[in-house]
Amino acid sequence: MRNYGSNLPKEPAILSDQEDCQKESGDENPERGNWTNKTEYMLSMIGFAIGLGNIWRFPYLAFKNGGGAFLIPFFLMLVLCGIPIFFLESSIGQFCSQGPINVWRAVPILQGVGFSMVMLNIIIAIYYNVIVAYSIYYLFASFQFPLPWSKCYSWSDGNCSTTPLVYCNESGVLVANWTQENSTCPVSSIIKVPVQSPSEQYWDRVALQRSSGLDETGPIVWHLALCLLLSSCILAASLIKGIKSSGKVVYFTATFPYLIILILLIRGVTLEGAGEGIEFFIGSKSNLTKLTEGQVWKDAATQTLFSLNVATSGVLTLVSYSTFHNNMFTDSIIVSFANHVTSVFAGFAIFSVLGHMAHVYGKPIEEVVKEGFGLAFIVYPDALAKLPISTLWSILFFFMLYIIGLDSQFAQLEVITTCLCDAFPELLKPKRPLLTIMSVCILYLLGLPCVTRAGIYWVTLMDQFIASWVLLVLALFEVIGIFFIYGGKNFIQDTEMMIGKKGFCFWVWWKACWYFISPCIILVVLLWSLISLVPPTYGKIQYPAWGLALGWCMVSFVLMWIPLVAVYKLMRAEGTLWQRVKSLCVPSEDWRPYLEIHRGERYSDENCCRRRAVLTNNKQM
Repeated sequence: MRNYGSNLPKEPAILSDQEDCQKESGDENPERGNWTNKTEYMLSMIGFAIGLGNIWRFPYLAFKNGGGAFLIPFFLMLVLCGIPIFFLESSIGQFCSQGPINVWRAVPILQGVGFSMVMLNIIIAIYYNVIVAYSIYYLFASFQFPLPWSKCYSWSDGNCSTTPLVYCNESGVLVANWTQENSTCPVSSIIKVPVQSPSEQYWDRVALQRSSGLDETGPIVWHLALCLLLSSCILAASLIKGIKSSGKVVYFTATFPYLIILILLIRGVTLEGAGEGIEFFIGSKSNLTKLTEGQVWKDAATQTLFSLNVATSGVLTLVSYSTFHNNMFTDSIIVSFANHVTSVFAGFAIFSVLGHMAHVYGKPIEEVVKEGFGLAFIVYPDALAKLPISTLWSILFFFMLYIIGLDSQFAQLEVITTCLCDAFPELLKPKRPLLTIMSVCILYLLGLPCVTRAGIYWVTLMDQFIASWVLLVLALFEVIGIFFIYGGKNFIQDTEMMIGKKGFCFWVWWKACWYFISPCIILVVLLWSLISLVPPTYGKIQYPAWGLALGWCMVSFVLMWIPLVAVYKLMRAEGTLWQRVKSLCVPSEDWRPYLEIHRGERYSDENCCRRRAVLTNNKQM
């Protein structure tokens, strides 16, 4: 049992409204820096949480898992798991005003989790920058009329067609736009001829210049390398002064995508066949019986955790620049719900256009819908190419993808620079612009293999191995470390120092989530993901054995820091092995609010030493 003594204040030292406004209008923490104002902070958090997965993954999951019925488990998982974990990260990061590594001073034996989060973030940043480069390339390509993927041009091969083709086995005739009503050929004699749409061939043969597999690396695709360079330069310029410069950029990058989605939605719902697409997405064709399938609930939990970007260290980093008494509880709810509502909003815009595409092709919408790269760079561009003023709609769509990707990149790069500055403050903080430029340059060089002709295989390999169940492992360690080792009581007291005292009824729900509901959901989803794990593929192309081995090496590189750091700290500790373990399960001496003005009696130097001795003794009992 933890005992902090009788000298602890009953109420946290909350600033007056006037003082709070004064603090938030400038730097409360002049050494480390704060957000200029609450608006910049909230826009940055929303921009980070809302990523490409909201656009190209959620609509497909909703379609696959019962349409509108999928919203029930989707929002339920947000309440049971998404918001609690997001609130946890926001509170712990704001309390100590440190990056994802120093946050684990609260539980020193698990400080390797912070290192793993940073390594995960770096790998994601490498290939995410490449995906943003794809969007830039397509944005430039959209400034043409007609769009270059609207027809089969000279770059296509004999397998390219703008219309579905079938072969009548009885007559030996190849028929375009065949239907049973306009042909005497029986259905049993119809053979489908596999062809690729112009947009699919453009993606493979022009944009990617894709090789046959990971074994065939090929040369660098220079137009993608230049787009990657442009993306890196814009990223560096936006973050050259850290949050002070990115905070100004997010006024545009976090809001303009909503305007574009609204424009695409308005245009989409006016198209013939749009209603059919929306019905399949979330309308009258919702399938409530899907809720009896475990896979639906697993997809809802996975999408919730991944789309909120928990355990990637981005939330911890951004919130560490908040003022100490910022109400992160309200912020967590707003950002989390904004993320899910945006997913639904974008789904309407996507499926209205896909419904029109299915109508034009005369296909069931099930044969049109895809996810990921297939939706963003093949299916949706193909649909846009068939609209009047197709160039305008294509420019808007790919500009939206770019802006959404750029917002996520802000947090990814900020994690890297923040960790380095927190580790070497005297050396690196004065050189923050140079550090940002160097970090961007390194990420660019590491991304060059992803813009070779085998680049898409590297991107897919990293995405499917790293941005998957590895994140669930880190989220589980995060909950266990804070609530079962550091202690839920301590965490709640720390949080109340920032947002004020809350009653028992307020905390009972959150305790239930943190102690039981959220970790159980994460554990079930993690085990399910591992049991159902299949080797990644790109389309029908299999990865070679060495490629799969490399994928597992990346996983090991991310997770190995947890045991390595724990062993290192155990070796440096004193006493028997059991005493060392216990001493590393209590906060370190420098675990406290960053500024002395916020520490109060509880985190004074004298009380910190006394409390650590008491906690260590309690652990040994």
